[in-house]
Amino acid sequence: MRLAGAVSTEEAAASTAGKSGAGSTDTPEPDAQPATETAETAEDGGTAETAHAPEPDAKPATETAGAIGTTGAIGTTEKAETTVTADAPEPDAELTAGTAEKAETAVTADAPESDAELTAGAAGAAEKAKKADTPEPDAAPAAEAAGQEPQPAAGPDAAPPSDTPPPPTRPGWFGWRRRYPRAAGTVRVVTSVLAAVLVLVVLLVPNRLDRINVESFLRLPVEAIFLAALLLVLPSKPRRITAAALGVFLGLSTILKCLDMGFRETLARPFDLVFDWVLLSDAADWMKDSFGRTGELLAVIGVIVAVVAVLALSALAVVRLANVLARHRPMAVRTTLVLGVVWIICFTLGVQFGGVTFATKGYAQYLSNRVQYVRDGLGDADVFKKQMAVDAYAKTPPDQLLTGLRGKDVMFTFIESYGRVAIDDPTMGPELDKTLQEGDARLKSAGFAARSGWLRSPVTGAGSWLAHSTFLSGLWIKNQQRYRTLTTSKRATLTSYFQKTGAWRTVGIVPGVRKSWPEGKYFGLDHIYDSTHLGYEGPYFSWTPVPDQFSLEAFQKLEHGKKNRDPIMAEIILASSHNPWSPIAHTIDWKDLGNGKVFYKIKKEGTNPTEVWKSAKRVRTEYRKAIQYSVDSLTQWMQRYGDKNTVLVFLGDHQPVPTVTGGTADHDVPVTIVAHDPKVLDRVSNWGWTEGLKPADKAPEWTMNKFRDRFMTAYGPQSG
Repeated sequence: MRLAGAVSTEEAAASTAGKSGAGSTDTPEPDAQPATETAETAEDGGTAETAHAPEPDAKPATETAGAIGTTGAIGTTEKAETTVTADAPEPDAELTAGTAEKAETAVTADAPESDAELTAGAAGAAEKAKKADTPEPDAAPAAEAAGQEPQPAAGPDAAPPSDTPPPPTRPGWFGWRRRYPRAAGTVRVVTSVLAAVLVLVVLLVPNRLDRINVESFLRLPVEAIFLAALLLVLPSKPRRITAAALGVFLGLSTILKCLDMGFRETLARPFDLVFDWVLLSDAADWMKDSFGRTGELLAVIGVIVAVVAVLALSALAVVRLANVLARHRPMAVRTTLVLGVVWIICFTLGVQFGGVTFATKGYAQYLSNRVQYVRDGLGDADVFKKQMAVDAYAKTPPDQLLTGLRGKDVMFTFIESYGRVAIDDPTMGPELDKTLQEGDARLKSAGFAARSGWLRSPVTGAGSWLAHSTFLSGLWIKNQQRYRTLTTSKRATLTSYFQKTGAWRTVGIVPGVRKSWPEGKYFGLDHIYDSTHLGYEGPYFSWTPVPDQFSLEAFQKLEHGKKNRDPIMAEIILASSHNPWSPIAHTIDWKDLGNGKVFYKIKKEGTNPTEVWKSAKRVRTEYRKAIQYSVDSLTQWMQRYGDKNTVLVFLGDHQPVPTVTGGTADHDVPVTIVAHDPKVLDRVSNWGWTEGLKPADKAPEWTMNKFRDRFMTAYGPQSG
């Protein structure tokens, strides 16, 4: 954009002729400056940056050429290749003139003293105008200083002049950058600093909440240095595209780190990019059951807004930094080189501050680990298929299976989140120990004995179905892909082997199932009672659809209490101890259970999960009470309804969430066998399990997938 009005040399000559009169072309106005002076000013102070057309009443260049033909100026103008800057001021008016360094404009002079001087001025100014570039956004045309409207550039081949002034460059919203230049400069600096901070935080933030501290951000990431170097070597357009793409990538990695944090807080492991997407819908269901439909909706909206915001802000931040690097390229290059040298030295020497390595490549290592995690997941399918093909009892005749339990009612009961922490934790252990002792007393009074040990679950915090399938299938089901592969295969489970013998009616009591569960057929269950088929008309207790005491009573009425029936093998899942453990039920007289409406009052008297989860201490307290309720319900049922043919195997499916466990990596859960017939426990006497409901600290620890084959071996014909 040029600032001073520019016309061809012919137009300049015409302007001169117009001022001096028709007969005095060589006499300048008294106060006019020579054209040579204008040329000198332009050479000293800069170029005339913007050309404007003459005023509307100016004569066309062709007429001007004719008017001055007698003076020989037309011959001079034919040699000029460009334009000179000139305006026609009012007589005796002084024009504002200055250098380009001060006002970034060039003011043109009026009529020259001679044709030669006119030609010299035209040539000098034209050469400068030819080299001129776009001016600063806030430069004001000299035409405005003379009280004239700025006009677009004019030349021999120029389009007709326009009355519309060129738009200002990047004025900001409502032109605030021009009105408040100092504030605009401050905003630019602050925005750039915030963009740099955001990028550094993304690169340095750990993917675990327990590792986030001040020291973790006082480090120099090598990835930031490589990012700066890459943006510096790229041309303008590729640089902007690359910056935006890298910004989005950084945003995606930030979202993945947040998912890792959440999964570590609930499952004590990072998010699995291959298998864990299905769990997001389960998380939404948990929110709805725990905090209502409104809570679920708000949570989903909040997550969507957060994802979009993270992606947008990270992309804008990197683009912003790319522009800053481009504007200050020399300094940016030197700074990048210096930081690179500093990183190499600190990394080589292992410099640390506060026990944290200063020169880090943690972000690159994190990405490498995630890639390897995905590769392992994709390759796990082939490994699992080979493991699934191995089954020691696949060819065993039905009449030789589980012969040591013929005629017995066998109950495999899972207590949700019943983990080792409930027994070992010093704040929860003493209270639960009293519950277990009371349970032992009830069982002994009814003629039962118990043996207990430890199993190591494949999951912690959540994922009960993975633990159940591991226990029943004899395979290590650690992810959703393995679970789907298993439940669509012909691999036999502990429950399906009971069904295969034809000696038991197999049933499932699964109050946690509230919708279609096609996998139930795989587990070899003749009939499944979900939450809608137990006769319960009471309220939900957060996630728990049916209280444990009512589920056990329903099993008694629907199956176990029937006369003239076949022996039963039942898989029972007790869900009252499911997260969030608020509100929880408590045991009442079995005769008062009815249809479950009595629990409305109990729920109303219970705690609010929103309030409970404000304190980790309260969460642990409510968790412990939930486990006590489940154990009490089970031992009371055995005392009330068990007989000499009842065999109970109950265990926890996994440890609770890290809020309760304190982040321990322990996956152990207690497992207990209860029987009235001494011969049943004699078959497992070589297992080394502890007498009673509480396993000793040094009791054997097996991985959960080992239980199936050891149980079938103990109660097969080999042990008879």
